Amino acid sequence: MIARLALGSLLARALTVSMTVLAIALSVALFLGVEKVRTGAKASFADTISGTDLIVGARSGSVQLLLYSVFRIGNATNNLTMDSYLDLKARPEVDWIVPISLGDSHRQFRVMGTTTEFFERYKYRSGQSLTLRDGALMDDLFDTVIGADVAKTLGYSVGDPIVVAHGLASFSQHKDQPFRISGILKKTGTPVDRTVIVSLKAIEAIHVDWQSGAQIQGQSTPADVLRKMDLQPKAVTAALVGVKSRLHVFKLQRAINDYPQEPLMAILPGVALQELWQIVGIAETALIAVSAMVVVTALIGMMATIFSSLNERRREMAIFRAMGARPRVILGMLVLEAAVMSACGAILGLALLYLGLFIAQPLIDTAFGLWIPIEAPTLREALVLQGVIVAGAIVSMIPALRAYRMSLADGMMVRI
Repeated sequence: MIARLALGSLLARALTVSMTVLAIALSVALFLGVEKVRTGAKASFADTISGTDLIVGARSGSVQLLLYSVFRIGNATNNLTMDSYLDLKARPEVDWIVPISLGDSHRQFRVMGTTTEFFERYKYRSGQSLTLRDGALMDDLFDTVIGADVAKTLGYSVGDPIVVAHGLASFSQHKDQPFRISGILKKTGTPVDRTVIVSLKAIEAIHVDWQSGAQIQGQSTPADVLRKMDLQPKAVTAALVGVKSRLHVFKLQRAINDYPQEPLMAILPGVALQELWQIVGIAETALIAVSAMVVVTALIGMMATIFSSLNERRREMAIFRAMGARPRVILGMLVLEAAVMSACGAILGLALLYLGLFIAQPLIDTAFGLWIPIEAPTLREALVLQGVIVAGAIVSMIPALRAYRMSLADGMMVRI
C-alpha cells in the first residue's frame, strides 16, 4: 500500500519531482565525472613513461631525477660521463639504453638531445609508442622533431626554422646554427608534447664555438664543416634503460648505485612516479570534496522541496489519516518517495555520465592527452550511487517526521 501511495503521489507532482530528480542526476554525474577524471589523470600520470625499467643519472633524489629526465623540470646536479654511459651499455643485463642530454631551450620549451632510438623505446599509456602527426624523424644534423604543444603554441609546421637558446631563460642564442623542423609528434599528454627533440650530435655541434656559456668572439664554424666533425659527446644528462629480464632490475640498480667511477643513481620510474603523485596529487582531495558538496547540496534541495510541499499536502495527509492510515504509513510514504527520487536521480546521473564520456572521450584525449576509459562502474562508484539513495532517504526523515506528527485536526483545519 505504501508503495502504491508513494508512486501515485510522485506522478501527481511530476514536474516538481522531475526537477528534483534532474538536480540529483546532474550532481551525481558531476561527482562520478570528477572521479573518472581523477582516476584517469592518476593512471595517465603513472603511464607518463612505461616500458623503461630504470632511469640513470647523477646521484641526487629520486623525484629530482624523475623531474628533470622525464618531466624536463629543473636541472641535473651533474652529468653522466660518456665513459660511464658506455660501460653501462656494455653490461650483460642491459637490453637497450637511450641517452638524454638537456640544458638548452627554445622559447621556454626544453630542448632534448637524444638518438632516434628514443622514438622507438619511449612508451606511454601502457605501451603506446610515439607517432608522427606530420613530417619525418631527424635525418640531417640540424633537423628537429617537436612535440604537439610546441607546434600548437608557437604555430610551427614542418619545414619552419627554429633557433635554440643557450641554457634556460637565456638571451644567448645559437643564431648561427638554426634548426629545421622535420617532424611534429601526435599529442601524447606527456612532457614529450612540450619538448624540442634534436640529436646528440646536434647538441655538440651548436656548442663547438662556445666556451664558458658564451660564443667565442668572431668564431662560427660552417654547418658543412660541422657535419664532417666527430661530434661524440663527453657526457649526457641521464639515460633510459631497459633490461633483458625483470629479474635483473634490482641487481643492476644496486650495481649502478654502487658504481665506483662516479656517483650515479638508478631509479624505478613507477616507484618514483608514485612518490611524485603523493606530492602533486593532494589537489584531488579538494576536487572530490567540492564535487561531494554538490551532491550534498542537491540532497538538501530535495529535503527543502519536500518541506515546502508539506503545506500543500496537509489535506492529503489528513485524508489519509481520516481513512485509517497510521502515522507510520505517512512516514514510510515520504521516505519511500525520497528514496525513489534519489534512485532515479542516481540512475539518470550514471546515464548522463556515460553519455558525456562517449561524446567527450576523443575530444579530451585530443586536447589534453588524457584518456578516460569507458568501463563498467567500479565498486567505489557503485557504493557512491548506493550512498546517494540511502542519504536521500535519511534527509527525508526530517520532513517525514514533521508530517508524522501532524494531527488530524490540524490537517483538516481551514487556514485563512
